[in-house]
Amino acid sequence: MIKIYHNNRCKKSREALALLEESKKDFEIINYLKDTPTKSELEHILQLLSLSPLALIRKNEAVWKEHYKNKSLSDDDLIAAMVQHPKLIERPIVIVDDKAVIGRPPSLIKNII
Repeated sequence: MIKIYHNNRCKKSREALALLEESKKDFEIINYLKDTPTKSELEHILQLLSLSPLALIRKNEAVWKEHYKNKSLSDDDLIAAMVQHPKLIERPIVIVDDKAVIGRPPSLIKNII
């Protein structure tokens, strides 16, 4: 099953969703701002992406700049910040079985679907 962690207000996320729709494959849309991933779900996503928590954070978000920037934070602290403020999670994320990609640019999604 294909999953997309999606934010409809994001142009790249909408482009990624359009690619999935064009593929005619079944997929699940996860509006991660409302259905926030848990700590264990984020850890799994990070493992699939082969990324550190810091690499998954949107560092231009106001909440990052106001509360976290220039602080010494552990990986657990960073994951907790993403759970508390899902807006910090880079998007879109597409997962297919044991593979995942951040769809920036959205064309990267074609490599796994």
